[in-house]
Amino acid sequence: MTKLYLPSRLSRRGFIRTAALTAGASLLLLPSSPLLAASAGMADQSGLPGVAPVGVGGIGGGKTPLVFGHRGASALRPEHTLASYAKAIADGADYIEPDLCSTKDGVLVARHEAFLSETTDVASRPEFAGRKTRKTIDGEPHEGWFVDDFTLAELKTLRAVERIPAYRPGSARYDGMFQVATFEEIIDFVAAEAATRGRIIGIVPELKHSTYFASVGLPLEDRFLSILDAHDYTRRNPVEIQSFEVANLKYLRGKLGRRANLRLMQLVIGQDVRPMDVAAAGGKLTFAQMCTPAGLRDIAQYADVVAPPTRTIIPLKKDGSLDAPSPFVDDAHRAGLRVEPWTFRPENQFLATDFRDGGSLQARNEAGSIAEMKRYIAVGLDGFFTDDPALGRAAVGT
Repeated sequence: MTKLYLPSRLSRRGFIRTAALTAGASLLLLPSSPLLAASAGMADQSGLPGVAPVGVGGIGGGKTPLVFGHRGASALRPEHTLASYAKAIADGADYIEPDLCSTKDGVLVARHEAFLSETTDVASRPEFAGRKTRKTIDGEPHEGWFVDDFTLAELKTLRAVERIPAYRPGSARYDGMFQVATFEEIIDFVAAEAATRGRIIGIVPELKHSTYFASVGLPLEDRFLSILDAHDYTRRNPVEIQSFEVANLKYLRGKLGRRANLRLMQLVIGQDVRPMDVAAAGGKLTFAQMCTPAGLRDIAQYADVVAPPTRTIIPLKKDGSLDAPSPFVDDAHRAGLRVEPWTFRPENQFLATDFRDGGSLQARNEAGSIAEMKRYIAVGLDGFFTDDPALGRAAVGT
């Protein structure tokens, strides 16, 4: 049987460390070994034996930051498809990101949001014309088609399309080729890629619209937990669980405890608005309050990571160029949190003006994107999300 060893390349990134040698050989990661599990001496065997506890080694320690493939390699392939994840992995992503929504029959699938109209060909399918409707989800009104109005079998007849074809015509050439993937299909795919490539690939799932899905009888959390538990790969390899809501992360912490292979990531925005679960419960907590030193200390009671927009860390001046860094990274590190912001994109439109190359706003600007990421990395990031993991890999220099 082929042995899959813990790669030293990843061990430098703080989460996955070189394991103790057992009988003169490196620790096997796949498949599960009762002998090695017993030698770990941990009551919770969901963590990888020999792996440092969550949060150790990365906080403010000058480690190489992790590269998260945002919706895969979404600058190059239609987002949340196996093709997008494959490209991200091939281009060196440490983690790939599936955003998770629920179908009508309770299956978790990878879509950035419940709204299907922008990322699938559903509008061209006459058999689903009657499903078009209006909904307000997380305060955003949409008219079109929605994940929770389709069974998995129906969703599988649709094909993914590029969300912003004017900016990403190369990705749009793949329109119509790929299905909507389930979370379980993605886990199996990542496990196969890890076994083939001989390196561990993390998964950074986001639970989308938790309050909304619970309101329509399709709560995400227990379904999500059952899937994590059903797969050997997610029981023992790196998973970072994201949400813009608070209550679901606290619920997951209570269920999962603090396992060596798991982190919880609180997503935030730097605005004076409330998370959806807080608003639904009549609470007063805002994201702006969560981003203060006291708010970050509160987050650290239930989460391991805080993930703000990039511009929270280095804001823009009025002319669109980068200003001086904010104290956010230092404040978060003092609270014991990792900082893993979102999202770097390689087109001029999304870059600070001091990194644009004079081309059109829609044009790719690889050199500018790498330079911008390097400026942020220098502030002390522990990881970051990028639509183009190859450029992220170039920015970290490994």
